[in-house]
Amino acid sequence: MKRMSYVFFYSITAICFSCNNNEEPTLPAMHNENQKEAQLKHDIANYPDSLLLVEKLIQYFRDKGAYDSALAITDNAIKRAPNIAALWDIKATLHFENEDTINAIRSFEKAIDIFPLPEYIMSLGTIYAQTKNPKALVLADALIGADKAKAAKEAIFIKGLYYNYTGDKKKAIALFDSCIRLDYTYMFAYREKAIALYDEGKYEEALKVLTRAVTVQNNFDEGYYWMGNCYKKLNKKEEAIKSYHTALMYDKDFIEARDSLKTLE
Repeated sequence: MKRMSYVFFYSITAICFSCNNNEEPTLPAMHNENQKEAQLKHDIANYPDSLLLVEKLIQYFRDKGAYDSALAITDNAIKRAPNIAALWDIKATLHFENEDTINAIRSFEKAIDIFPLPEYIMSLGTIYAQTKNPKALVLADALIGADKAKAAKEAIFIKGLYYNYTGDKKKAIALFDSCIRLDYTYMFAYREKAIALYDEGKYEEALKVLTRAVTVQNNFDEGYYWMGNCYKKLNKKEEAIKSYHTALMYDKDFIEARDSLKTLE
């Protein structure tokens, strides 16, 4: 789901998480892809200790949506070097994207045990919040207490996310407002505040929040998507259609926006 894809997954290694291309590959393109895979495997065979090459191969399979292959390579790398936290971070991210929350949590916990980077704590705290685990609040407080992390905004957001998922919308909204006061460009806080208002049936108020968000960042695809949802609830079909189209203009692979648009058109 689109909403679940935003979490604070910062990879500090050379692996760079690029978008998939869903167009059908041509025969020459398929040949080039096969050559790329073969070349990466050949390079790794020659330089088995190169983490950079391993990460590139993991990313190659990740881009293809071949998570089993990406995870198998990650697991092999971990067997060779079990104390590299970045590999556990990569494994956690792959599990999360593959909708395996339990193993994502275990892997992030292992990464933190090895090296408690604030980025890993943010990622784990976010998943805890989404799964209604009160450990999210503990990690958020740890981030606030770690001056060097400079992650007060993210910590407050994790708390807001926890209360949003556990149903305390009033407390969640207050925390998201605190995030926005700290950083008015923080789109996640706008979105979650709007969702909290939406869940309470306050569609007009949610629209005001989202309108401000897309004014600050006019390519905020999720903002337009939730605007479409609000307009739909208010029986404003044309406005909803326009909002979904705008979301797809900025992210052509926004599945929820495309599905919502189909129900109206």
